[in-house]
Amino acid sequence: MKPTLLVLAAGMGSRYGGLKQLDPMGPNGETLLDYSLRDAAAAGFGKAVFVIRRDFAEAFRQGVGEKATALMEVEYAFQELGDLPAGYIVPEGRTKPWGTAHAIRAARAVVNDPFIAINADDYYGADAYARILAHLRTLDPAEAGELCMVGYPLKNTLSPHGSVNRGVCRLDGPFLQTVEEHTDIRQEDDGNVRGNNLAGERVEIPLDAPVSMNFWGFTPALFAVLEEHFCEFLQAHGGELKSECYIPTVVDDLIRAGRARCTVLPTSGEWFGVTYPADKPRVQERLLALG
Repeated sequence: MKPTLLVLAAGMGSRYGGLKQLDPMGPNGETLLDYSLRDAAAAGFGKAVFVIRRDFAEAFRQGVGEKATALMEVEYAFQELGDLPAGYIVPEGRTKPWGTAHAIRAARAVVNDPFIAINADDYYGADAYARILAHLRTLDPAEAGELCMVGYPLKNTLSPHGSVNRGVCRLDGPFLQTVEEHTDIRQEDDGNVRGNNLAGERVEIPLDAPVSMNFWGFTPALFAVLEEHFCEFLQAHGGELKSECYIPTVVDDLIRAGRARCTVLPTSGEWFGVTYPADKPRVQERLLALG
């Protein structure tokens, strides 16, 4: 069994001003995703599934997918606004997809093994892939309640050029106790870092707080649970034009309900990514150092 690398690559890149997942970053024109694929293949992942949008499918295949076939098996899934459970419709005026949980759900027909879900425009470090792969191989593919993630300290994931969104975690030993998506996280004039929680409250977040960078490990049994959660989300928020179903919220709800246990794996690797155009030079320097 060779677990699957599920790459969430359908993002619009609104704050970046373009498709980050296709932007050359490395010294030889490599994308951040090229480095992630290299690390994942070296760790032992045997298949990559790219969740993309149809409108840039050909450009993605040429820019990333064709190179990836030299490293592992490749398949594609499409995140589409109208891909909803039976009985639900897209509200008039809605144009954006439904968030990271919806993106993972898009791959339900092509993921059959334990898998990790990552962002296409983040670099997680080779050590993270090795650690999570070793843990995935201990899981029962039929068990939906055994989850894992790689955590990073908030201070290592901020951008000096604007705000970011992160899943802020609380731990109980090696296990995730809660994770809550926070938006608009940034350092404010008093030097403290704050973000908006799901209730819309502006709250202070410690710099050493562990955060999720969407580096999750699941079994294929998750998809049935995800369908259930997504239907509940649509019941509550499906009529809103900008609501999003976040995968950290799905995980948090499962933990709170006693239906899942999530092991948080430490890593000696370094995360970096691009949220804003001004982040690019710093990322390019780090990639150059990787060789």
